[in-house]
Amino acid sequence: MDKEKYNIAVVGATGMVGKEILSILEERKFPVGEVRLLASERSAGEKIRFKGKDIVVRELSKEDFKGIDIGLFSPGGSVSKVHAPRAAEAGCVVIDNTSFFRMDEEVPLVVPEVNPEAIGEYSNKNIIANPNCSTIQMVVALKPIHDNFTIKRVVVSTYQSVSGAGKAAIDELSAQVQDLFNMREVKPKVFNEPIAFNCIPQIDVFTESGDTKEEVKMVNETKKILGDDSVKLTATAVRVPVFLSHSEAINIETLHPVSPSSIREVLKDAPGIILTDNPAENTYPTALNASGTDGVYVGRIRTDETVEHGINMWIVSDNIRKGAALNAVQIAELLIRDYI
Repeated sequence: MDKEKYNIAVVGATGMVGKEILSILEERKFPVGEVRLLASERSAGEKIRFKGKDIVVRELSKEDFKGIDIGLFSPGGSVSKVHAPRAAEAGCVVIDNTSFFRMDEEVPLVVPEVNPEAIGEYSNKNIIANPNCSTIQMVVALKPIHDNFTIKRVVVSTYQSVSGAGKAAIDELSAQVQDLFNMREVKPKVFNEPIAFNCIPQIDVFTESGDTKEEVKMVNETKKILGDDSVKLTATAVRVPVFLSHSEAINIETLHPVSPSSIREVLKDAPGIILTDNPAENTYPTALNASGTDGVYVGRIRTDETVEHGINMWIVSDNIRKGAALNAVQIAELLIRDYI
């Protein structure tokens, strides 16, 4: 296509991720021509500021996507199921942030720091899938380790912020903290249990295996992104009373000898990684460090002596930025640079 500017549709524009996408498009000076903001009938008519102008949100169901080059979708899986194929049919390349297309064999599942070459498969359906937020930050760290030492097995426990469940979840945490301090009864709505001062070992619904869908997503998506079904992975996903950014404790067993220093060496220049690992000075990444930034922070790198070649590490990233909006915009940047 080789154009100076590209017409963009942001679907789910009034949500947290949609608004972050707009912010990142502006920050990174993406060559936007026309921008159409699309949402549900309920949100149509709202105004959102972009590049100094107020843009009226339009109703998604009435949009024909004619003239749109790229659609950045973050409206929920059931909505993408219906409207992403419509957009793709109209010639718009859809970058979808929902779970609906991720395991479709004809749809590439992309993290630009890990498998940018997969973007070329977009033409199968004119759709590219954005992975799960907890998967994205993990595979950014796993990729250079796998390339250098061959990962056999991963055990990950996630500590996921409430923002992963949307603005209503943020509001619920805030309200519950106030209720508890004021000796008022807490009534959960977004989560099954109170989230204030609590940890909930359930994200999404349970499957027949006893795993939650979030845990299953991490396993299946990691294998697809790395392109290696031999990597064994087990996950436990936990919601914690943190507003923004997901943290993960990761145990890795490799085929080849590995040490903390060798891991630091391969990660120090790896794309997207920010090493924050100095035990002597109590330096390690936290959710507050990562919030509002683009990197995947890695620290607490140490040997696991219970296996022959084992490493433990701690990784943190802003789930709304790198875990969603930024990853989608990075895909769009590569798409216009190399493919359309």
